[in-house]
Formats: sequence, C-alpha cells, structure tokens
Amino acid sequence: MARTVSGPGEAGRPSAAGRPAGHIRQIKNTARKSTGGRAPRDGSRSEVTAKRRYRPGTVALREIRQYQKSTEMLIAKLPFSRLVREVAHDLGSTGNEMLRWQSTAILALQEATEAFLVHLFEDANLCAVHAKRVTIMPRDIHLARRIRGPWGGLG
Repeated sequence: MARTVSGPGEAGRPSAAGRPAGHIRQIKNTARKSTGGRAPRDGSRSEVTAKRRYRPGTVALREIRQYQKSTEMLIAKLPFSRLVREVAHDLGSTGNEMLRWQSTAILALQEATEAFLVHLFEDANLCAVHAKRVTIMPRDIHLARRIRGPWGGLG
C-alpha cells in the first residue's frame, strides 16, 4: 500500500508528517509480504504437520501382520480373469471360438494360484535365510522349485 503525504493543494495546514504545506508530494511504500500471485491465507488454519516417517521395516512388518490376518485375494480379480481367458484362448482354441468360464471356476483357479505362490515364496524365503540373506533373489525361487520336484507342491 502506498500512502500520500500532504500535497501542494493543502496550503496552511501542516501535513501528517509535521511538514509545512506546499511541500512536494511524497509517496511512501510500506513493506509487503510477497504471496506469489495468490491471495494470502487467513490465520485460522493451523500449520500442516509433517507426515510421520516410520523406521525402515516397521511398515513392512505391519503389512505382513495385516496380510497374514486377512483372507481376501491378493491378486486383483479382473486382471487375473483376463489372464486366465487369454492363456486358455492361446492354448486351447482352434479358430475364433472363446471358452466360457464360470465365475466360481476362475475363483477356484485364483485360490489355487495364490496358495501355490505363497508356498513358493515361503520356501524361497527359507532358501534366502539359509544363505544368510534377508532378500529373496531369483536363484532362491529356482532352488525352491528344483527341490520341490516337477509337481512342486501341486499334488
């Protein structure tokens, strides 16, 4: 904001600054805080606190406990269904006919798939722990599948 000090038209009266009339008009600029083109915020909102950062591994352990308690599917149903239909189309189709799937058949297949993968990762984790590591590597999964044999826990 700029404020003006008395100009030459106000003869005889002293200005607000105590100078005699007839003094040259002067504009004083008051310091303003820059808002970057936005309207300034009102003071009613409290400051946003920084997001809580947990120590490494804390969130992972919480997620492990959460997934061990739950019984819902971990793989999304629609992408899994699309994959099943695509693989079935590629393997078994002669021509343009599509196989039809019952929803319960796809759910049973998904249950079996998730059980197989969980068991495989458990075995791979044991292989990693045996190698004195905490990170599962592809060679752990290969070793777990090799130890399991050709049917790999399917029978």
